[in-house]
Amino acid sequence: MRLDGFGLFVEDLGVMIPFYRDVLGFEIKEKPEDGNVYLVKDGTLFLMFGRKDFEKMTSRTYEYLKGPNGHFELALYVDTYDEVDAEFKRIVEQSGTPVLEPTTEPWGQRTCYIADPEGNLIEIGSWDKPYEEKDL
Repeated sequence: MRLDGFGLFVEDLGVMIPFYRDVLGFEIKEKPEDGNVYLVKDGTLFLMFGRKDFEKMTSRTYEYLKGPNGHFELALYVDTYDEVDAEFKRIVEQSGTPVLEPTTEPWGQRTCYIADPEGNLIEIGSWDKPYEEKDL
């Protein structure tokens, strides 16, 4: 098996799509249809499913947390420490919820956390070097 993408079950596609598209820079691969949308970021497929539509499709109900939650994190990388700070500020100004202010951790990574409009955690981090060199 190969990783094809990952999905997020959302309450309000009308709020979440603009946040991921306009604020975080995800590209719409396929427009919303039948309660879901396909977005792409850096070659990775990111699916959003309307919760009610998914429940109808699977004939089940699910529990969902409200507000910031620790179910998973979406990690985004920038090349410099300064970009971590700038992106944190920009995203918070555009409806992201601050969770952790930019901090340089003891292991050398500068990181911060915001939550999207439905509380899912997004990390923005940097090792203060280009993405292609970060794991060398």
